[in-house]
Amino acid sequence: MAVARRRIGIEEGTAALAAWQEAAAPPSDVPLPRNVTATAVRYTLEEVTARAPGNSVEVRVPPFGVTQCVEGPRHTRGTPPNVIECDAATWLSMVTGQLSWADAVAAHKVSASGLRADLSALLPL
Repeated sequence: MAVARRRIGIEEGTAALAAWQEAAAPPSDVPLPRNVTATAVRYTLEEVTARAPGNSVEVRVPPFGVTQCVEGPRHTRGTPPNVIECDAATWLSMVTGQLSWADAVAAHKVSASGLRADLSALLPL
């Protein structure tokens, strides 16, 4: 299996993630530039793929990024059978451990369909 090529450098990605965490921490009202959020999301999507390579689950965080991960049957056409989708704040909250997978799903902050659409074993990163 080929290793996914990183597009976001580790230093750049961890800096963006740290900036997001600082801005998200109460009582912070610091506005975060959109490109910082985008970099943090894309970096963490790359990290999920690095930790769980494969093509059986598609993770979508619109409008910032999408990745395929987790070993299993490869999806080739149409809508993938295993899809996870959420907004950037929910994704980054789960990645950093501020929100658990179970709580996000229970609160309907994550849309997950398919038998393999469960990242609880991979989150937080």
